[in-house]
Parts: sequence; C-alpha cells; structure tokens
Amino acid sequence: MDLALQAAPDHPWVTEHPEWFTTRADGSIAYAENPPKKYQDIYPINFDNDPKGLREEVLRIVMHWVAQGVKIFRVDNPHTKTLNFWQWLIGKIKERDPDVLFLAEAFTRPAMMNGLGKVGFTQSYTYFTWRTTPGEMRQYMEQLVASVDWMRPNFWPNTPDILHETLQHGGPPMFKIRAVLASMLTPSWGMYSGFELFEHVARPGAEEYIDNEKYELKPRDWAAAEKAGRSLAPFVTRLNQIRRENPALHWLRNLRFHEIDNPALLCWSKRDPESGNTVLVICSFDSSNVQWGNTALDMPALGMDWYDRCAVTDQITGNTYEWSQHNAVRIDPFVEPAHIFTVKPLQ
Repeated sequence: MDLALQAAPDHPWVTEHPEWFTTRADGSIAYAENPPKKYQDIYPINFDNDPKGLREEVLRIVMHWVAQGVKIFRVDNPHTKTLNFWQWLIGKIKERDPDVLFLAEAFTRPAMMNGLGKVGFTQSYTYFTWRTTPGEMRQYMEQLVASVDWMRPNFWPNTPDILHETLQHGGPPMFKIRAVLASMLTPSWGMYSGFELFEHVARPGAEEYIDNEKYELKPRDWAAAEKAGRSLAPFVTRLNQIRRENPALHWLRNLRFHEIDNPALLCWSKRDPESGNTVLVICSFDSSNVQWGNTALDMPALGMDWYDRCAVTDQITGNTYEWSQHNAVRIDPFVEPAHIFTVKPLQ
C-alpha cells in the first residue's frame, strides 16, 4: 500500500486539525511543491506544529491497515519528513508486528537515503534508473554492496513519474536490458504497469509518461498484446523463474564483477556458498548494435581454481557451452541482450 502523508483540500484534517499544515501569511494553506512541479491539490503535513498528535494519528492509520492484512508500505517521499519520526513510527509498528515492511521512495541525496535505512526502512528506491553505462552501474553497485547492512536496494526500471530517455528511445531491446539489470543485480525489483507493453512516449520536455495514471485510467489488453508478440511479460516471467530457481540471486552482498574488454558490456556473478549455486551474467547496455567481448573471469569467485573449466548453461536460450577464464562472447540485442548462465565445474 502507498503511504502518502499528505491531504487533499477536502480532507477532514484540514478543518479538524489545521495546525497540521503550513499556513501562509494570507491565511491559506500552502500546497505541495517539488520545483518545478506544483501540486495544488495536495496539502503537505507540517510535523513541527503538533508532532505528538501527528505521530499518534499516523500510527493509528498504519495499524488499521496492518490489521486488515497489509504488510508492505511503499512510503511516498519519506525524506521530506524527519528521521526521528520514522524511527519512532517503524519501531512502534515492529513491536506489534515485526513482519511489516517499509519501502522508502526517496530519490534524494545519498546521506538521507542511507539515513532512512539506518532508522528502520526495510528497502529503498535507488539511482538505478540513472545509471546507464556499465562503468556507472558497476561503481554504483559496489557502493550499494558496501552499505547493504543498512540500506537494501529495490530496483525499478520505471515508475509512474519516471520514464528515462533510454526507454523513450531504446526500443524493446532496452526494456529487456533494464529488466535483466534490475532482476539479476538485486534481490528485489519491480516495475510500473505498461513496462511490459513497451510504453515509451514521454510528455514533451519531461522524464515522465505523457498520459500516466495520475491523470487517467489506463485499461490495457494484456492478452491481446501477448498473443500479437508485443509483450515483455513472457520474458519477465522467465526472469522471475530464474530468480526463484537460483538461491545465489537472493542476495546482494555476494555480487562480484568480472573483467570484460568491451565497455558496452557488464559481467558479474553471484554464488551461494551453501548450495554452490552460481550464476554468471553478461549484459549489453547497447540496444542497437551487436557487441563482442572477451572475458577475464575471476574463477575463484565462481568456486573454481584459476585453470578449471566449466559448463555454462544459458537460462534464457537453454544453450550450454564449455568455458574457462578467457572466453569470447557475442550479444545481439535483437535476439537476446544478455546471457544469464548457471555455472557448473567440469570434472
């Protein structure tokens, strides 16, 4: 459930608790602004005016929905509220039901995002959308791995508000690329409706959908799109099957990168030490051209000695190859933009 701590102009709080809002000099209530955007139909809460009353009211509301069976709250813009409020609220709710999860939708400065994780948020939105080259993604993932003890990422290729230019112009192969990156790099990922149908038209001059569901209902004929071959849903289904079948993908701290001599390609692996399950992924960031690369794999990270050989089975195509440390790889984005291999040593 989306937890947005704000009110419409006709909400009972406006008349019953005007002290919970910010009042302008002319007596009117200040509406929400996130420059350059203005939200004149939203009144933001002012936590400085009556912190005790607001805390108790928000706790009452959240616990009402927990009692109805809601266990996951996607918190809207938590960085615009104080950290001590969230620490208090999440602590109180966890005392009563430790299974409730909180996802921070906070596209803000790194210090605040890390702070939200440290005061109790279970997961956080990230800068994944804006990491669009292999070098940027590797550097960012290494930062996330280093902070995984307090900030656990959740990757989204798109949101109701965010349609990155890579999806606007990259065609269906780019949708596959972003889905592979989101689903194989982190344990948790999600997508906004329409991603499966390659929706990519932006409002002119903006990084958001031209007709998004903030303004209209959008009926979608999922079955017809899939029947016509214009749906990413079967590919997404396969990605999620791969995630379920491979425990190595259920972790973040086991992420290891491997060298590859093409800057358009990213190569990484995950290994589960208990089962020995190992997944190796090579993904292109180029949705328009065939890319070749030569790997220099860190064989110990794959559970083998440097000169061992292994069988790698592509979980998308089913093809199996015999590999070692150095291998040539070809990726055609119009066929499949990535190889997702399971790795088994050869005896």
